[in-house]
Amino acid sequence: MRDDADDIHPLFHGAPGTTEFRKLRKRILQNTRDAVDRYGMIEPGAKWLVCLSGGKDSYTLLAVLHELQWRGLLPVDLLACNLDQGQPGFPATVLPEFLERMGVPHRIEYQDTYSIVMDKVPQGRTYCALCSRLRRGILYRIAREEGCSAVVLGHHRDDILETFFMNLFHGSRLATMPPKLVNEEGDLFVYRPLAHVAEADCDRFARAMAYPIIPCDLCGSQDGLQRQQVKAMLDGWESNAPGRRQKMFRALMNTRPSHLLDPALFDFAGLTREDHENSKGFPTVD
Repeated sequence: MRDDADDIHPLFHGAPGTTEFRKLRKRILQNTRDAVDRYGMIEPGAKWLVCLSGGKDSYTLLAVLHELQWRGLLPVDLLACNLDQGQPGFPATVLPEFLERMGVPHRIEYQDTYSIVMDKVPQGRTYCALCSRLRRGILYRIAREEGCSAVVLGHHRDDILETFFMNLFHGSRLATMPPKLVNEEGDLFVYRPLAHVAEADCDRFARAMAYPIIPCDLCGSQDGLQRQQVKAMLDGWESNAPGRRQKMFRALMNTRPSHLLDPALFDFAGLTREDHENSKGFPTVD
């Protein structure tokens, strides 16, 4: 294991030498390692398909996982994968050239899901659901072809929070993106190692490294998306009370079924006055 903080993976070459950036890099590495350990993502000898969109989050994911692997802290094989979905104007050479230059094992897959989405989704409706479903199916197929046991995504802490509130407001359920799950077929894990990493840290990191960012011109071209509305709400809360996002995120790791209302999770009908352990809980907040 490499412990020299000044010894870095090629994906970090050209990194700023400032104290601020070193703290940022250390924080992202530690948050990612915490999530990998907390949620039991490591199967020694496994192979991960690391999904790379070309956005700030996926570049951060790629760099951090290779850094951890290189330091002996992530004993798995990594295969980067970009899915070219046929969007008009997509810069198809950017990611292959970048990955070749960095010496990162990779696979580039072309599948024109763009035309399918544009054909099937009625005007005025959002593209995200169909686009993500098509993309997910293709990535699962690639993972199987490459002998991978896990598909690894770049969703971060803020994605998880936004999804929680979207489910709360629009789905009438308390649920979000889990950091680890098994696909419906039961043959692949889906991991989100950046689950504890703030979006702002991903943005600062990718900008500082000057990675060649590729914007999503499909969903990014639509206005009024529910996720955008939730993000604006959370931005407002964070502006008025800095640290609010992190407190809400920590609440997702500190649930009390006995203090919610779901009888499938807690036996309210069977609760007795003598059941002191179950009756202990948080004080009421007015």
